Amino acid sequence: MIDVLVVDDDFRLVNIHRGFVERTPGFRAVASARSGEETLAALDEHRPDLVLLDLYLPDVFGLDLVRRMRAEGHETDVMVISAARESDAVRAAVRLGVVSYLLKPFSFNDFQDRLEQYANTRAGLALAVRDQADVDRAFERTGSATLMPKGFSTETAQLVEATLRDADGSLSAAECAERIGVSRVSARRYLEQLAERGRAEVALKYAGRGRPERRYRWR
Repeated sequence: MIDVLVVDDDFRLVNIHRGFVERTPGFRAVASARSGEETLAALDEHRPDLVLLDLYLPDVFGLDLVRRMRAEGHETDVMVISAARESDAVRAAVRLGVVSYLLKPFSFNDFQDRLEQYANTRAGLALAVRDQADVDRAFERTGSATLMPKGFSTETAQLVEATLRDADGSLSAAECAERIGVSRVSARRYLEQLAERGRAEVALKYAGRGRPERRYRWR
């Protein structure tokens, strides 16, 4: 059973998200918090496996809270659940090792999919490491870009992946580039790499007589 701490300053959303957790097999909500200080106290008391973290708390920005958690020795996994769409927030979340970033509003199915992905990753990382192949598979399960081809940035790859995963539908390279602050050419390279790895699908959109636009969707 995976124990979850739900953090949000809106008590209505706390109750909704706790209900979503309880409806997902293998998960249980052990506590909730509505501020940074309440979160730290709940971490000390309950030692959850996963924190569902809103970024806009009354006493601290969520990502600053993650830094404080780590400084105080809390190694609990963190999944951001927020309306924050700023590229700086997404980029900082990637750097801090946030396991997933789900944009509000979302459906129960979206929420459950993320929890199940987390559970699968957690189970995969618990396996014994016998050789390099096991290490490589572990990094694949976490979505890590450590094994990217030469000339690719791990941080940028993770940003592109997170942006595509959270997109409402498909994205063009230009749209992806605008969201994360890189060039269109660079975004397309990373999107094509995701498609080659089978993590994204590509469709052509025809408009007028020009070249068709390539659009990418998370698989």
